Amino acid sequence: MRLETPRLLLRPWEDRDRAAFAAINADPEVRCYYHPSVLTPAETDALIDEAAAGLAEDGFGFVAVERKADGALVGGGGLSRPGPEVPGQHPAEIGWILGRAFWRQGYATEIGRARLDAAWTRFGLPAVIGYTSAINTPSRRALERLGLAPIADFEDVTVPPGDPLRPHVLYRIARPG
Repeated sequence: MRLETPRLLLRPWEDRDRAAFAAINADPEVRCYYHPSVLTPAETDALIDEAAAGLAEDGFGFVAVERKADGALVGGGGLSRPGPEVPGQHPAEIGWILGRAFWRQGYATEIGRARLDAAWTRFGLPAVIGYTSAINTPSRRALERLGLAPIADFEDVTVPPGDPLRPHVLYRIARPG
C-alpha cells in the first residue's frame, strides 16, 4: 500500500524507519496526548510490527509517512482497525503521529485527505472514525478540518482513571454519497 500526496509518500514501514520513529515516540512533547506517554525503542518496534500485520490482513493500515523532497520520516499515519476501547462497531479509524519538526505544516490534513480518499475509492468503506483525548485540541481541529464530526464522548479504558487523557471524543465521517 503506497500512496502519494503532493509532498508525502505513505508507504509500508521499513527497517530504516525504526530508529527515526523511535525518536519521535521518545519525545515527551510529541507524545503529550498519548498514553503511555513516551515509548521505548522496543515498544515502537512492536507498534511497527503490529501495523505491518494490520496492513497485511486488511490491505490498509498505519504506515510510514516520508517527505518526498528529502526522504525524511515525518511520522506515521493512515487507516487502521479501531481497538476494543472504542465504543461501537466501525470499519476503520484515521490517525497520525508526526515528529515535532513537522508540526504546523499541514501534513496531518494532507495525510488525512489522502487516506479518506482511499477509504472511499480503494476500499469502499462506508464510514471512517477518528478519536483523541478531549484535551487534544490540535488533533481535534485536524479531524474537523477533514470533515469528521464529533458523535460521542467516551472514557478510554486503556488510560488509568483520573488521568486527564482518559476522556476522549469520537469523530465520524460517512462516505460521500
